[in-house]
Amino acid sequence: MSVAAFKPEAPVAGCELCQQPGGTLLWSAGAWRVVRVADPAFPAFYRVVCNHHVAEFSHLLAPERRRCMDLVCAVERVLIESLQPAKVNLAALGNMVPHLHWHVVARFAWDTHFPQPIWGAPQRGLEGSAESWLGICLEELDGRVVAAVAGA
Repeated sequence: MSVAAFKPEAPVAGCELCQQPGGTLLWSAGAWRVVRVADPAFPAFYRVVCNHHVAEFSHLLAPERRRCMDLVCAVERVLIESLQPAKVNLAALGNMVPHLHWHVVARFAWDTHFPQPIWGAPQRGLEGSAESWLGICLEELDGRVVAAVAGA
């Protein structure tokens, strides 16, 4: 496939990210959207999702790749500045849903799976809700994410 000939695929039947936002829709503009994933164990879990169906990052044209990474970086910076996590995990696996999306997940020494991946086995229990450990309400964090991606 030549880069000049690349065209995004039409929405794909059965693709959950073609049919649904993939989380709580916070922001959408042009080819991209940002959502917060509803995962009680990992409340600071966001996705940057391509609005058109593309399976691989390399299928994007260079300006689209840069825009994508600008958005991923904007979300990551908000998580670092607002939460001071032990680490921010970035992943674009697509094994289960082959529609381009980046996971941006704040990780903490107290989270149930740290230092293992969020999809791995729990390492410990957690007293109270994970959200209560963040030190900021999700609405405030979401607002900061929206402001950052809107300015990216």
